Amino acid sequence: MKKVLLLIPFLCGLVLAPSATAQKKLKAAFTVPADKFEAPAKVTFTNKSMNAEAYEWDFGDSTAVSTDANPVHAYKHSGNYTVTLKARKGKKINTVKQMIQVTAPERCLIEIETEFGTMLAELYASTPKHRDNFLKLADEGFYDDLLFHRVINGFMIQGGDPQSRAAAAGQMLGMGGPSYQIPAEFVGDLVHVKGAIAAARTNNPEKKSSGSQFYIVHGSPVQEGTLNQVEAARNFRYTPEQRKAYLEKGGTPHLDREYTVYGQVIEGLDVIDKIAAVETAQGDRPKKDVKMKVRVIR
Repeated sequence: MKKVLLLIPFLCGLVLAPSATAQKKLKAAFTVPADKFEAPAKVTFTNKSMNAEAYEWDFGDSTAVSTDANPVHAYKHSGNYTVTLKARKGKKINTVKQMIQVTAPERCLIEIETEFGTMLAELYASTPKHRDNFLKLADEGFYDDLLFHRVINGFMIQGGDPQSRAAAAGQMLGMGGPSYQIPAEFVGDLVHVKGAIAAARTNNPEKKSSGSQFYIVHGSPVQEGTLNQVEAARNFRYTPEQRKAYLEKGGTPHLDREYTVYGQVIEGLDVIDKIAAVETAQGDRPKKDVKMKVRVIR
């Protein structure tokens, strides 16, 4: 019997190239660095799309759409947000969606927005009367469009007078507020270092605070001798941590135990510098209005 030989092509090692269609397939994809974030959260989106020419991001919080390839987006408040990425190539569009979870912060945080930038600040649980009053007013929109009506470089920037809303140029400000005062809350570990938020007040024997006016410390360099003088005059002692903070950051220690400190700017100290540097007129009011907008981070 004759043997029949089958001729089989030698295929070992041969790599078949993907089709042109597979090579050019449009695909939208992205990743985020975590499953959960705490407000306020800056989230970096890493684009993993394939064969796209342009991108469109919707972050799910009613902000403007971004066309950056790898955007960084700031979430101001807690919630579940559906992020949508559209990858485009010519007339073709491929879409992917993913949920981002942002939880409420454990600390009490607020944002004070100005034309010079935004300050992020913590309000302290150890001063509950001042904290809760500020939160109430902020939630009511009380502070929105009020002015930093008194600015002294090297000292502080002050706002919260309701009469400053739409105040005429040259109008003297600083006497307005709600029809109540807040009892003083002097807490030993809260001092007037740069960025401290404290309550303004009129002269009164109980050192009660204004119902709405506050100031943020700009301050100046502080020496050991100044701290010693304040201790002797007020009959208390600074902790080593407080001394270190004053010597490194500066502040206004002569106000300690005279005005209630109830918060601290934790981001945006440069914004205080910029506001403190503006040109002022009579009464230390900036010649160009410096408006604020306050948001509670939840």
